[in-house]
Amino acid sequence: MRQSYSFTDQSTFFQKLRSIDYLLLFCILLVGITGIFAMYSTDGGDYLYHTQSHIIRFATFFIMMIFISFINIKHWHSTGYLFYLIVLGLLIWAFFYGITAQGSKRWISLHVINLQPSELMKIAIIVFFAKYYHRMMITNVNKFKNILIPLFILIVPIFLVISQPDLGTSILIALSGVIVLWLAGLNIKYFFYSTLIFIISTPFVIAFLKPYQKLRILTFFDPDKDPLGAGYQIIQSKIAIGSGGLFGKGFLKGTQGYLEFLPEKHTDFIFTLFSEEFGFVGSLFLLIVYAIIIFRVARIGASSRSYFGRLFCYGYASALFMYISVNMSMVLGLLPIVGSPLPIMSYGGSSMLATMIGFAIVMSTKIYNRQLII
Repeated sequence: MRQSYSFTDQSTFFQKLRSIDYLLLFCILLVGITGIFAMYSTDGGDYLYHTQSHIIRFATFFIMMIFISFINIKHWHSTGYLFYLIVLGLLIWAFFYGITAQGSKRWISLHVINLQPSELMKIAIIVFFAKYYHRMMITNVNKFKNILIPLFILIVPIFLVISQPDLGTSILIALSGVIVLWLAGLNIKYFFYSTLIFIISTPFVIAFLKPYQKLRILTFFDPDKDPLGAGYQIIQSKIAIGSGGLFGKGFLKGTQGYLEFLPEKHTDFIFTLFSEEFGFVGSLFLLIVYAIIIFRVARIGASSRSYFGRLFCYGYASALFMYISVNMSMVLGLLPIVGSPLPIMSYGGSSMLATMIGFAIVMSTKIYNRQLII
């Protein structure tokens, strides 16, 4: 059985302050500042709405992350199921009473911010599974009951998010949950069976997709079929990235972004704008910073004495890798356009909030890495 005894952390505030992973903190801050400059570029070099909002949100959530980091990791463990249920309740509320925009009912108006609960579910599902498997013996992970319950917990929010409709986020939630199931020790044969069932059921799944979702999949295979319609985004994105060359065109000198050839350049295609202005070298630098962030998160998990903290950090590091990979593959034309924001950099309050909550739990794991949870 997992270690299940605990001790009270008697560290002083200054000892906890020294326990913070400052390299991780610096890299998060660096990506955030890079995102602010990229947002400034999307506004055409003016201090307009997107830039103002992004600065306020990043500063607010970054400070919030630091304060939340001092919450003992055992409290995240004890409220893991409650956190999931609250976010699930918000998803149900959005389903019935959410704000409809661009044909999707994804947001809840909180006046200060329009909250998108599906972004929070990306974190909530990892917290839930980390708590669920915390005290479970490895030999019990593959029992039928212990497979059925997590699947039900995962399928319910996926169904709610798909019904919004938001296919991209539902896929990311599913992958986040599946990664934690694998990390917890679920037998690889179940993933094989699931993949086989998915392949067989693909024609039936496609039949239930919205027309624009089907069009995105078809456009992925042949974007030149409709270059001024469905294929426009990905074609312009590849042109912008390619035109950046080795060192880029320079800050505020990107033609595709400045001349409004790039739709959604402040959200899903923020990496495209960045690559055009800073080229291959700038993109490589950004990738290295993201790699350091992922490595530090995984390293914190490895040093944690609590299985809950370890499983969460491994799951969150894997999820970050997946979010970044999906976004960059999407703008490069390697995946269909699914509406996946780039963590920290992309415009969006809900995405930023969820990402910072994830980092706060990771930092809490680092500060209380000697904490053993009952």
